[in-house]
Amino acid sequence: MQNITIIAMGKVQKGFMLDGCNEYIKRLKTMCNLKIVQLEDVQLMEKNLNDTLIQKTLDREADEIIKNIPKQSYIISMCIEGKQMSSEELAKLFSEKAVEGFSNICFIIGSSHGLSDRVKQMSHYKMSMSKMTFPHQLARVMLLEQTYRAFSILSGSKYHK
Repeated sequence: MQNITIIAMGKVQKGFMLDGCNEYIKRLKTMCNLKIVQLEDVQLMEKNLNDTLIQKTLDREADEIIKNIPKQSYIISMCIEGKQMSSEELAKLFSEKAVEGFSNICFIIGSSHGLSDRVKQMSHYKMSMSKMTFPHQLARVMLLEQTYRAFSILSGSKYHK
């Protein structure tokens, strides 16, 4: 069974996003070894945010993210400037990376300020869900659903239409 790790800044607190995450986590248990690492957002209390403060925050978040990336991982950063892929392409990527010897596929979802360039540079792939901007909590639900869909495609399930 393939190992999938999702490293995400912040928690999905309650409501429909948490329900969605829990539903796909439950479904994925039979398809992969899923690990979700929730890291605390670095809170910015300053009223006048500037690029320097945001960059320092992203650097501190990067330190925590990097510590939690499993060894032998194919690293995918979720970022707006990344490439979009279809569900079929994601399924193919899962299959190819397993054959290439990666023991883990690690997705990284940043905070509301995004991801540090340091994390993006160490990634094997930068992926975007859409040209639209989504809250990072919703991105987690969407990523879990697409992961489930990709494994459904690989297993020949009727879930993917």
